[in-house]
Amino acid sequence: MPSSFILELPPYRKPQLGKIIIRSIFDRTIFVLLRALQVAAPAGLVIWLFANIGIDGTSILTLIANFLDPFAKIMGLDGYILTAFIFGIPANEIVLPIILMCYLNGNSLVNISDYAAIGEILINNNWTILTAINVMIFTVLHFPCTTTLLSIKKETGSFKWTALSFVLPTVCGILICMTTNFVYCILS
Repeated sequence: MPSSFILELPPYRKPQLGKIIIRSIFDRTIFVLLRALQVAAPAGLVIWLFANIGIDGTSILTLIANFLDPFAKIMGLDGYILTAFIFGIPANEIVLPIILMCYLNGNSLVNISDYAAIGEILINNNWTILTAINVMIFTVLHFPCTTTLLSIKKETGSFKWTALSFVLPTVCGILICMTTNFVYCILS
C-alpha cells in the first residue's frame, strides 16, 4: 500500500572542510570576540573609574557595595559580592577578581594564583559556609554575560527573549539564595 507521507530531502553534498573552518572562524569566533571587546573595554574602564574615584575618601565601588549590602545580607551574601556580580556582567570570570579587589581595597583587578591566600582573604572578610554556598548558587543561577545576551538577541531577534534569559535565572538565583539563607538561619 503506498504511503501518503513524502519526505523531500535536499541533494546531498560532500562537506568542504575549508569552508567549514573559515565559516566557523569568521561567523562564530571573531564575531563573539568582537562583541566581547565591545563590552569588556568600556566595562573595564567603568570598574577602574569606580574603584579609583571617591567621595569623601570612599570609592564609588564601596559606596555601591554599602548600598547593596542590606539586600545582599537577605541573600546570605555581602554588598561586595553582589556588586562584583553586577560589575561582572561583561564576563563572569571577573567576579572573583572584583570581590578580591574590593576586599583588599585595591584600585585594579586582582589576580591571585595561590588558593590558600584567596581562602584567607575570604575568611578574613567574614565568609562562612553559607556565604560560599550562596555564592556558588548565585554563580550558577544568575544572568548570563553580556556576550551571551548579545548572541541571544542576534539569534532570536527579540528583546523579549533576551530580557527573559536575563531575568529568569537571576530571579531564581535570588530566591534560592534567600531560601538557603532562611533555612540556614532557622537551623542554626
